[in-house]
Amino acid sequence: MNQAVFLDRDGVINEVLSKRVRFVNTPEDFYLLEGVGAGVKKLKEAGYKVFVVTNQGGVGLGFMTDEDLHEVHGKMEEELEKHGAYLDDIAYCPDMPQAKSRCRKPAPGMILDLAKKHDIDLSRSFMAGDREVDIQAGKNAGTRTIFIGKDKKKAGADHQFPDLLSFAGWLTG
Repeated sequence: MNQAVFLDRDGVINEVLSKRVRFVNTPEDFYLLEGVGAGVKKLKEAGYKVFVVTNQGGVGLGFMTDEDLHEVHGKMEEELEKHGAYLDDIAYCPDMPQAKSRCRKPAPGMILDLAKKHDIDLSRSFMAGDREVDIQAGKNAGTRTIFIGKDKKKAGADHQFPDLLSFAGWLTG
């Protein structure tokens, strides 16, 4: 079975709620955070499968279409490729924020589905995110959890790092 790192998107991979962008609804709104490409590349070189699991309630709310979201994810993959990095798969939940669905984090549905599809040992894997719902989704799925951010509270995560590159450096030694 494979080891994996599941990554939240907004706030871990790309800017959100910043001076440049509030929400990422078009490719033009997507800005890769510094060090993310190098961090994903390190994880891949160390043998980890790398996945994105992202709540995208903007689809359910009508702010963007599935096609718009696929274009944003295409831009994300292009930006990562510039650093020699790539993702193994992307899962998203289009359900509205108030929905109680099996895929919307903190529910573990996206993680569990990817684990089954890619033969992942969740007990040897990690969920990294910048919000409590990400950490809870990882715990609900049985992964170890990483809080990404400079906030002093780590939302109950097992470990905390200021950014994805710092986490990747720690994990890969």
